[in-house]
Amino acid sequence: MEKTIITVVGKDRVGIIAAVCTFLAENKVNILDISQTITGGFFNMMMITDITGSDKDFGEICDGLDKVGEELGMQIKMQKEDIFDAMHRL
Repeated sequence: MEKTIITVVGKDRVGIIAAVCTFLAENKVNILDISQTITGGFFNMMMITDITGSDKDFGEICDGLDKVGEELGMQIKMQKEDIFDAMHRL
């Protein structure tokens, strides 16, 4: 299993979850866990995903998510789980 962490941040609007999840499904990325919140009109979502089944490599998926983010006016970032863990270790 190759876990990644995806974060989505920006001004709330209709269709954010649909656009991100559609992209992931089209690229055979499995969503393992998801949480989202809206605070003061700003949308924040964090997903744990598995990219093992994807035909695309990590960089290609990141580039695709960047494009989805641009289309939505959001910031979408994906990190490998081990890098994310290392960055947030005390």
